[in-house]
Amino acid sequence: MLETFMDSGVLITAWRGNTIAAVRALIMLSDSQRAFISSPFVQLELLPKPQFFKLQTEVAFYERYFAGVQWWVSDCAQIVAEGLKLGRQFGLSALDSLHVAAALLSGADEFITAERPTSPFNRVAGLKVIFI
Repeated sequence: MLETFMDSGVLITAWRGNTIAAVRALIMLSDSQRAFISSPFVQLELLPKPQFFKLQTEVAFYERYFAGVQWWVSDCAQIVAEGLKLGRQFGLSALDSLHVAAALLSGADEFITAERPTSPFNRVAGLKVIFI
């Protein structure tokens, strides 16, 4: 079983559909050989805006994913502290730093992102990054 941390961009790409990246994301999301890991920061990035605009189908899509998450990295203070270090070290944005920190703290086998392979994720040591 692959322990997989999905960057929020992968879920957004899957939701928006009809691109090659969306198909790749949906295939990964439906892979029964993956155990998904997440954090409250992924929820924070994905849910508030569609909830505010009452986009119920989009909210349901994300909530279905979160309901299937098998491991939550929820020590927010630890994630933030690690994220600050990683952001400085690898030039990551705030939320990207938090997602990478949560993935590393969980010991995830892989981190899947919709970012370009030239993104700062490519510099992160100790984390297998897969670019859809």
